[in-house]
Amino acid sequence: MPDKRLACPRVTRHTGAMRMTPRRLAIGMSLWAPNLFSGIRVRRFADDWTEATVELHVNLLTRNYVKTAFGGSMSAMTDPYFFMLVMHQLGRDYVVWDTRGEIEFVTPGRGVLTARFAVPRETVADIRERARGGAKVLEWFETDITDASGAVVARVRREVYVREKKRVTDAGGLTPTS
Repeated sequence: MPDKRLACPRVTRHTGAMRMTPRRLAIGMSLWAPNLFSGIRVRRFADDWTEATVELHVNLLTRNYVKTAFGGSMSAMTDPYFFMLVMHQLGRDYVVWDTRGEIEFVTPGRGVLTARFAVPRETVADIRERARGGAKVLEWFETDITDASGAVVARVRREVYVREKKRVTDAGGLTPTS
């Protein structure tokens, strides 16, 4: 009897695992304990993985001594999203991770804070070209955290590392994936 899971286009044949969609990732990241208990909600990932929107709800658990947004919560709300957007656009043939972050606190944050992340396809095409052959690429991305009125609360920079993965050839040598 054939496996009915394979009839679903969201199931891959080689693993039987469900394909990660932008909607599934947004829900999963919002329910992930570090985000859930930190008041961080992923509102959306664009269908083409070029954008994401994340909110931080400043409340009793996410505010500091003076009742404004805790800086660690603002940093956490921006941590993985640039690397995730790059990773999903590049695909499985690349190693992608977040290496460094900088945050400049501009004004106290209150209420609901929002960060919008954008990684255009052209930027990813440039990264792919620079990473060809296994070269290490370090790329900085920037976003602002804003409050409900649109005022900038913090400016954030994140550095993303990208390298094309090596694969074993039939001859037994290592070459970059193509």
